[in-house]
Amino acid sequence: MSTEPEDATDGRETGDGPPEAADGTHGAPEAEGTDAEGTTVESTAAESTAAEGTPERSEAEAELVAQQVERERIERRKAEKKGPVASGSKLSGTAADLLAAVRAVESGHKPVSTAFSEPEPAPRRAAPEPVRRPEPPVPVTPAAPAAPAREAVEAVRAVLAEGGAPESLAPQVAAVLGEGADGGLRADPWQLLRVFGVRPEQADGFARALLGPECGPDDERRARAVTVWLLEQAALAGHTALEMPALTAALAQRSVPDPDTAVQSAIAEGEALVFQDALDDAPPGTDRAEDDDESEERPVRVLVGLERYALAEESLADGLARVINSVPKEDGSAAEWERAAASAPRSAAELIRAATGHGLVLHTGGEASRAEPAALVAAARALGLRAYAATHTADGRREFAELLAAAGYGAAETGPEGQGESGALDGQRSKDSSESPADVLGAVVTVAGLLSGAQGPGRDGEGALDLDLLVVLDAPQLDVESAAVLAESLPDGARLVLSGDPGVLWSVGPGRVFADLLAARVCPQIASRTPDPGPLGELVSGIGIGELHQVDAPGKEVVIVPVRDAGEAVHRTVQLVADSVPRALGVPPEQTQVITPGHGGAAGTRALNAALKERLNPGPGRFGGFDPGDRIGYSPAPGRTVPGRVVRADADGLHLECAGAPVVVPKERVEQSVRHGWALTAHQAVGQRWPAVVAVLPGDAAQALTRPWVYTAFGRAERHLSVVHGVEQALPRAVAEVPAKPRTTRLPALLKAQVPASG
Repeated sequence: MSTEPEDATDGRETGDGPPEAADGTHGAPEAEGTDAEGTTVESTAAESTAAEGTPERSEAEAELVAQQVERERIERRKAEKKGPVASGSKLSGTAADLLAAVRAVESGHKPVSTAFSEPEPAPRRAAPEPVRRPEPPVPVTPAAPAAPAREAVEAVRAVLAEGGAPESLAPQVAAVLGEGADGGLRADPWQLLRVFGVRPEQADGFARALLGPECGPDDERRARAVTVWLLEQAALAGHTALEMPALTAALAQRSVPDPDTAVQSAIAEGEALVFQDALDDAPPGTDRAEDDDESEERPVRVLVGLERYALAEESLADGLARVINSVPKEDGSAAEWERAAASAPRSAAELIRAATGHGLVLHTGGEASRAEPAALVAAARALGLRAYAATHTADGRREFAELLAAAGYGAAETGPEGQGESGALDGQRSKDSSESPADVLGAVVTVAGLLSGAQGPGRDGEGALDLDLLVVLDAPQLDVESAAVLAESLPDGARLVLSGDPGVLWSVGPGRVFADLLAARVCPQIASRTPDPGPLGELVSGIGIGELHQVDAPGKEVVIVPVRDAGEAVHRTVQLVADSVPRALGVPPEQTQVITPGHGGAAGTRALNAALKERLNPGPGRFGGFDPGDRIGYSPAPGRTVPGRVVRADADGLHLECAGAPVVVPKERVEQSVRHGWALTAHQAVGQRWPAVVAVLPGDAAQALTRPWVYTAFGRAERHLSVVHGVEQALPRAVAEVPAKPRTTRLPALLKAQVPASG
């Protein structure tokens, strides 16, 4: 929408293609907390820890802890994968073979056969009997990374001032570059590109000021830094790697004179990794009885990626292969599982039967289908399994706990096996059972809370999650890093069910885990037959198959409000939220969410939030533009948005209430991590629902619309949807003709080598 890119929460809607660098308008969109010029930079996630001494860790804190655990895991895997490579030294062994393979493929010759060979996998240990404990251990909170020393920040600040860069970047630069940041930055000014939000043209200006005549576009340091920056931008757009031709083309657009040498230099310095993936099977009619030498000449694609995401994707493939290939633990007899399935509705019964005998099961469906994984969790816990469900938001956690209670089983555990008092399902539930949603909340966790140890069963003696069954809701939101941690954390013999709506927007982080698994067909897939009810369900279901129906809405469930321009769109949106929807439907403004394609422009989130604040909570904005009572979106880390409201401000910072938990944002973090939240983008809203939604589609939003965007935005409404419509035929055209933009990932190829397709 408009010419201003969205932040990372919506980056996938407009930036899923390879990075294009000529003018900065087609690459990955701005990430959360970055302004239109890219000069405001998101600092490290650890700096956003806010709650002070609360007995229960907030959702934001849990997110930060989970991210730190992930960083520590990646560092361990890096140490296991290889030893240190001296900067600038020539490589030997596998690394040299990889470089030779790249050059061979580019020149049309057969690649070195040993370059991409993998060692024989070590035999897997037998699945141990899990250690059952009456109570999980108290999780230990990892220490947050220490802020850079004041002296280090001041030294960096001096270098930035000398080069004409904003001195406000000093804390981020010192944190990213670590010890000796000032000297490293002076020796290689393009290291500034490692700071989130800095663009190549800004780093070039900084380098010219520091280096003078020595600075030039052919500088090897610049070539390496731009290569890494482009791979980072690709990750922001959802790619875990880039094909070599796409990367070299993007480097050429960024005025790198020898793109091939730039990529090879980045690989040699250990700043990027290269991979070779065989392409799909040869077309029909190809003789497969050819000799080995000819079979080795099958077409391949050469990919380049950052080590962080490469290791995460490989780890995810290994973990999923282990889950798929292992035999589920025999908890409950086949007859007991069958009785549980027989007492459940049809789609839930199919899911229960699939989970009985398989380590990994995929479940697809809309909002109404969530009752089916709830029935599975209830059945498993009734059979004595340690079964848990994981959502992505605190609101989702509470809502699924209500479904679990409705499924007929309380999660309050009375014994070491987790068997509730009733031990029954549905109609067999004890009549005097009075479990409330609060009682069953222990069986439902957030993904961040589970990984950090703040919620859920804790871990067994081997470090695996102490559970038998894990159901992950809203699975399309899983990126490769969080999915890898989940897969690695499962004990042998555990069952994993990934459930979600394949029509919604993909994850904010790199990868398309759920879509890749559906396409790979390596495990059972259960498609729900439970339709979403009412006119809204009919409308959203049609969008999912590429059809924009005109639905009957006798209760004003769907209202179209045509507008001529962006100014009228803002005016009508404020009128709907503040007056029309409350008067006609009884939905107060605080329960109505505005969703629009982007942050910038005359009808983006910034303009809409300013108008809505003026009408609903006017004030001087005494603390960074915020006043008590303002609705906000808080981003504890790039790409993660938690709705909330402002409580007060004091010397400690801005006090928020997010999902019922207190959060304190330090003064220096407010600008980067807090936005007004009456209006959000669709990626910020995914995974949550509101009684009423106003979807704003001004004329300049036409190019940003895709079927997943429309499906996600319209699907956030529970009772009422108003569409402020100014895009004319662009809306039905987007629904019918504009699918999700592709992402380059390696997960399908990695799984194909370890798990046979199930057909």
